[in-house]
Amino acid sequence: MRMAETPNPATTSFPAPTISLPLGVEILRTYSGALICLEIVFGGLVWILVASTNVSVPLLQGWVMFVSVTMFICSSVYLALFLLGLADKINTDWNFMDMFYHFIALLFYFGAFLLEATVSSAGTYQVNNTCIVRPRGNIMTFLDYREYSINVAAAIFAFIVTLCYGCSMFMGFRRWRK
Repeated sequence: MRMAETPNPATTSFPAPTISLPLGVEILRTYSGALICLEIVFGGLVWILVASTNVSVPLLQGWVMFVSVTMFICSSVYLALFLLGLADKINTDWNFMDMFYHFIALLFYFGAFLLEATVSSAGTYQVNNTCIVRPRGNIMTFLDYREYSINVAAAIFAFIVTLCYGCSMFMGFRRWRK
């Protein structure tokens, strides 16, 4: 008569990872995958636009650059985890991680959007080479029309990325609560 083997009580068992999103190329066919791709594309545009200007207010636009570069890299790594199927090998609640990551990114990008909009609205440029229109407030930057336009475009794309992260966070919250 053979005795059944009893499991070693010292071993730890981990639950299987909780993933509602598909792995591999199938993630690109979901709303979440499409939003992550939009976050990467528009976040890269914010990065390029801010980098292409003379940084008139380094403290404000430095934060915008930090956020756009950091979130571009983090979103790319996050998408790569799902595309390569590595998310299945990491034991964690991916639905919570998805919601938490997008919440933090939403906060960062909302701040970056506000700062970039501040730089754009504080811009003064010459009208007909005779007078300078001075905005209200304590921040005043001298921009030519090209740089002013680039800063406005960067603020608009930062707002679009903020909306993408907000939608992703909301969808992650719905998956996490199920």
